Amino acid sequence: MMPLTMARPGETVTIRRITGRDEVRQHLAELGFVVDSPVTVVNEIAGSLILQVKDGRIALDSQMASRILY
Repeated sequence: MMPLTMARPGETVTIRRITGRDEVRQHLAELGFVVDSPVTVVNEIAGSLILQVKDGRIALDSQMASRILY
């Protein structure tokens, strides 16, 4: 497994695991980041990732994105 920060723009990956404290995992789940769901990296700007999740786009900093493994 690799962190989401390793995915290239335009690449679609499937989430395999989410690490971190319960509060962090709950917050990411509320944003739509759940195991076995697809995520597309739209762009990377200054270390932050723009991600397509379900019907919306979300920006995550590299620290938060590194908790999502594919």
